Amino acid sequence: MPPASRAALLARLDTIGVSHATVDHEAVFTVEESRALHAAIPGLHSKNLFFKDAGDRLWLVTAEADRRIDLKTLHHRIGAKRLSFGKPDLLMDVLGVVPGSVTPFALLNDTARRVTFFLDADLAGAAQLNFHPLENTATTTVSADGLRSFLRSTGHDLNVVDLRTG
Repeated sequence: MPPASRAALLARLDTIGVSHATVDHEAVFTVEESRALHAAIPGLHSKNLFFKDAGDRLWLVTAEADRRIDLKTLHHRIGAKRLSFGKPDLLMDVLGVVPGSVTPFALLNDTARRVTFFLDADLAGAAQLNFHPLENTATTTVSADGLRSFLRSTGHDLNVVDLRTG
């Protein structure tokens, strides 16, 4: 079964009553490349990290875009074994997106619920959150409650982690 499209994602948000707004833009692959968009799109922006741990479990960690994450200790914070970045073919197979388009919205494609999702505590408390809608040529804004509703609709739990160092 092919992965869900942007249109399917936005239709899901409509179906479950999640208010959203999407802005199209040039493709961006990194936080640095997207920085110019941040001022034009209100709300907190994110970076999304897809991992496989030493026990073959899969993890998606979504953090505030400028958050520095200590990858040597992250596994302790989320209850994982030693983490490594998931390979692009695994990312496509499980979440249906390519590198640069990773997003919590890709959990729509994880129908087997193989991925454990963690959200940075600062994002969990924000009024507006911004994520790619399964492609890196747009940004979709939802509320934190909207994200929670979306996650429930996919059968994924919202795990909140404080990613501030120190």
